[in-house]
Amino acid sequence: MQILRNAAVVVMDADSAGYRVDRGQAIAMDGGLIAWAGADSDLPGEYADAPSTDLGGRVVTPGLVDCHTHIVFGGDRAREFEMRLEGASYEEIARAGGGILSSVRDTRAADEETLLARALPRVDHLLAEGVTTLEIKSGYGLDVDSELKMLRVAREIGRQRPVNVITTWLAAHALPPEYSDRRAAYISDVVIAGMERAHAEGLIDAVDGFCEGIAFSVDEMQQVFDHAAKLGLRIKLHAEQLSDLGGAAMAARNGAISADHLEFLGQDGIDAMAEHGTVAVLLPGAYYTLRETQLPPIQPLRDAGVPIALATDCNPGTSPVTSILLTMNMGATLFRMTPAECLRGVTLNGARALGLSDRGRIAPGLRADLAVWDIAHPAELSYRVGFNPLYARILGGTHV
Repeated sequence: MQILRNAAVVVMDADSAGYRVDRGQAIAMDGGLIAWAGADSDLPGEYADAPSTDLGGRVVTPGLVDCHTHIVFGGDRAREFEMRLEGASYEEIARAGGGILSSVRDTRAADEETLLARALPRVDHLLAEGVTTLEIKSGYGLDVDSELKMLRVAREIGRQRPVNVITTWLAAHALPPEYSDRRAAYISDVVIAGMERAHAEGLIDAVDGFCEGIAFSVDEMQQVFDHAAKLGLRIKLHAEQLSDLGGAAMAARNGAISADHLEFLGQDGIDAMAEHGTVAVLLPGAYYTLRETQLPPIQPLRDAGVPIALATDCNPGTSPVTSILLTMNMGATLFRMTPAECLRGVTLNGARALGLSDRGRIAPGLRADLAVWDIAHPAELSYRVGFNPLYARILGGTHV
């Protein structure tokens, strides 16, 4: 049993859009869970003798959730970034060995120890900003053994660092050159067969795919989702990033926990997501890096009551972002989300996007995953740029 006292607790109701700050609060933590939360003056007598920490009025939020990352990968694409700014086209970069296939080559060539050593500093940046739950996708191996290698590294990150890691099978990310004229074979031999192996080894919590003209069609992703359903795996989808193919609506009808990117999402997709409870995961880092101009439909999503999450989309090519706080700021400045929406996006709604109902708010019975901040008001988390006010991170009731 551990008590946090003299805290300014950020309270978010499950069914409203805002938050409030309750000052002079206490939180009792026991067995990794929040046992009680309320005013200091109302602390039950049974907790009076428990060890306590005076937080000096600091702001306490739920631990942050980064619900969409590709944080395990080989190599980097800094030279590609430079070439693009020097005027090179996508085709010229690809001919020079750049693009996603360069990440595939580097990831295939790296062993697990190398991938882990490269990923841990990126993870550490996120943890230093209050992240307590982190989703990690495969998707840069594009053959079964390399995809499994990525997921084993992701699981090892969860063992070597104090963070909850959720893993996602994303073999349907791109078509590798060796399958360029054998799309159906890639779906069956790599995406589905590899999913079965990963599931048998306990390496995946969910299944994802990239539904786009340059990647996989709605019909192809339906095959993948049908197999995921047979294995009892949750599904999610990269959808409507570059065009509206109807992927988000299809995913929602299949019970997807999230659809991600969504810049070109239409009303049919919004309605389907609202009907089926699918979370909209917005990724302002990719929007910023690619200098996109098509904003996701924020107001229609609000109007339909679709929960909106934010995530870093940390990846080597289109969102080399390892700051959840910067992501919140970009959600506010680029997408015009309110600070309350941004905070909900990386706590309650971020957890929902992973299918997790045991975290994301400060309430009895939920996980005691918390972040303590040296700020006067939670709006500062979205307002400041390049400033990290984290005072303490608490994972399962333990200061880490």
